[in-house]
Parts: sequence; C-alpha cells; structure tokens
Amino acid sequence: MKLSKESMRLYAVTDSRWLNGKSLAGEVEQAIKGGVTFVQLREKELAYDAFVRLACEVKEVTDAYKVPFVINDNVEVALAVQADGVHVGQTDMAAGDVRSKIGPDKILGVSARTLQQAMTAQQNGADYLGVGAVYVTDTKDDASLTTMETIKQICTTVEIPVCVIGGLNYDNLDALKGTGIDGFALVSAIFAEKDVYKACKQLRAKIERIVG
Repeated sequence: MKLSKESMRLYAVTDSRWLNGKSLAGEVEQAIKGGVTFVQLREKELAYDAFVRLACEVKEVTDAYKVPFVINDNVEVALAVQADGVHVGQTDMAAGDVRSKIGPDKILGVSARTLQQAMTAQQNGADYLGVGAVYVTDTKDDASLTTMETIKQICTTVEIPVCVIGGLNYDNLDALKGTGIDGFALVSAIFAEKDVYKACKQLRAKIERIVG
C-alpha cells in the first residue's frame, strides 16, 4: 500500500496508562476529530484475546473515519483483526519477514535510528519510517537518540514517508522544521492530555505550519 506523506502528519501511538477510566476507542475518536491522521495501537502488556478485542474496538473507529490503523509489533493480532498493517522496531520481527506474512497490500512501518537502518527498511518493503528517538522519552527509556543531522540524511535518502518519534510535545516540535520530515508520532502529548480533542487540534495546527 502506497501511503501519502500527508497521512503521516499527526500520528497517534496509543498508551492506555493515561486513560483514567476512559475508553481507548473513545479517546482515539477524539484524537481523530482533533486532526490525527494515523493511529498505531501499542499495547505491550495485553494478552492476545484482550489485545484482539481492543484492536477491534479501535479499528471500528479508524474505519469510520478512514484513518490508517496499524498494530505495533504483533503480526498475529494485526492479521486477526484485519488491521491496515503493522509497525515493527529493530528488535522485533525483521521487516522482510513481516512483509512476507502480511502480504504486499498491507502497511508496513519500521522504526529506524540510523541512515543504514532506514535504507535497509526501505529495501525490505517498509511503507514508512518512524525515526527516533528525537528526545528522551518515558515510553522508551532505553532508546538512543537520533540527531537532527541523521534525520535530515534519512529524509533526503529514502523515498518513503518519514515521521519522527520520541519525547515530542507541543513545545519542542519547531526544532524539526527544515529537516524534511513528513510528520510527528506522539504518545503522551496526545493521550496524557485531559482534553485529547483540543490537544490534537493545537498539535495539528502547529504541525501544518512546520511541515505543510
């Protein structure tokens, strides 16, 4: 599946720790109404059956709004719920193996920290890259940081869309202006906010000024 670079603008990565009793599907809907263009369901701790149930709930929302929906890491869950695709990291299943499992028509996203990783991912069938971590982040405290120079090199070398991830929030997005990225992937800057709709509305407006 060929992705438009516009679909990378505001990429939401879920984190149920911030829900405080709210429904994840409901918060995802608020995020999309506020301007989210892509959704990744990342639930590392859930057992298979619970993961599938949650994925079905979220997919119902993303389907309704025609927003791309991928599952983090878990190819089996992605196939079970007929998600639009999968996102894998460098320590997950190899991109080429994932592509062979999900077929040519599903979205394959791959995390990359270096130019070599980015080029390899593209060669192995990735449809887009998640590059970072840009800043120190609580969600991945073992992540090494990717420099602005490396981000620029990746953007000028690969042909597929590139979004950046890692420690991003409303206040630090501007530093990425001019790097060539297509969008931003955010976690707590969306789901830790009391008003997810309002947060996404503000983020999307700023991102369009930076990237658009």
